[in-house]
Amino acid sequence: MSRIAVVGATGRTGGEVVDAGVERDDVDVVVGFASEAGERSGVPVRPVADIEAALADRDIDAVVDFSTPEVTHTVVDTCVESGIALVVGTTGFDEDGEASLRAAGEDIPVLKATNFSRGVNVLQRVVGEAVAALDGYDLELMESHHNGKVDAPSGTANSILETVQEERDVEPVYGREGHAPRDEDEIGVFARRAGDIRGEHELILAGNDEVLSLSHRAEDRGVFAAGALDAAAWVAGRNPDWYTFGEVIDDT
Repeated sequence: MSRIAVVGATGRTGGEVVDAGVERDDVDVVVGFASEAGERSGVPVRPVADIEAALADRDIDAVVDFSTPEVTHTVVDTCVESGIALVVGTTGFDEDGEASLRAAGEDIPVLKATNFSRGVNVLQRVVGEAVAALDGYDLELMESHHNGKVDAPSGTANSILETVQEERDVEPVYGREGHAPRDEDEIGVFARRAGDIRGEHELILAGNDEVLSLSHRAEDRGVFAAGALDAAAWVAGRNPDWYTFGEVIDDT
């Protein structure tokens, strides 16, 4: 059984990870970290400032991080110093932040994903095939999330965009306003924020008098929590490297 720590343990997804973890028999969530001390589902929550000492005291196999890019940098340094595997679900990193995460993969196993839904990861594969097969079709990408999400577009939307750009040379246009005729080498990208939407993503390919819509909708945030715990159990004890959630799906 893998011993897990969760950073962002009182947040929307991090809290779900703690709740789901206490119900599983393949992981043991032994401590959480947040801005303030407390408790979640019987798991003690410590301030992030105490993370170095707290991890050393509890013999942790993997850390699951759903916090902010700023907090994640501290988590990365602590995991590298302690030799602990790291699963990152935090999004919104700049180029330097992404580079820092990848560099950590030289010292510890690091698994980063913008989305821990198995369905979304399969969607990514289908998107690549569809864009390659329907060359010349217009592309539009839409995503919707809860009103508290701060990064836009979402990390998942950006990952889908990257998959599209691997197959076709298109430039993103983030929303449209006024006189804005469409260029054939562009992809419109739109972000909506409202209510408690768990996560919706849709790519449409339009041309030849037809429209193909590829979409995914999360019905419950527990989907992401379950995937993150699957990733933590899978990556714990592996050799230092950079891993993806797709590898977890293929191997389980």
